[in-house]
Amino acid sequence: MDPPEVETPTDPACDGDRMQARDLMESDVKTVASDDDVADVFRKFARYEFSGFPVVDDGDRVVGVVTESDLVDLFEPDDETLWIPIGLPPFVDTLTYQVKPPWADLDLGVDMLRNADRPISEVMSTDVATVTPNTDVDEVLDLLTGDEPDINRVPVVDDDGKIVGIIARQDVILAFRDKRLA
Repeated sequence: MDPPEVETPTDPACDGDRMQARDLMESDVKTVASDDDVADVFRKFARYEFSGFPVVDDGDRVVGVVTESDLVDLFEPDDETLWIPIGLPPFVDTLTYQVKPPWADLDLGVDMLRNADRPISEVMSTDVATVTPNTDVDEVLDLLTGDEPDINRVPVVDDDGKIVGIIARQDVILAFRDKRLA
């Protein structure tokens, strides 16, 4: 005797259905290759209204994420600490101040030339949170609403780590709105 057919949690006919990552994800994912250079990625940010891209290897496996913030960090001075000696030599005490120069004082042209050919693999974050298409919506929400690290988008990967979709915070909000209006 065959077991009775049961409605799956993602079946729209099921009253108590639970959304999964597959219900939230965008399958047309814009990515960057790990060997793309900084200049290529800047062009992608200019072309698309995204604040970050998954970084993939030659087999479309997710190896990192690069965000606008990662690229902005290229233009921040390495040393922002100002040490001020106090007293007479030998200086036994110092005061430390954090110095943040205004954007107008940074030489972005020189920094861009210096970093343009740099591979994005040197700039990207490699500690990437991913989910599978079957991941429950609660786990996706936990990732997108956590404080550390601040995650704005979650790549969706298959069992081999290949990218099959992406979920942004806005995708979750829109899905809940659409479900509520239905």
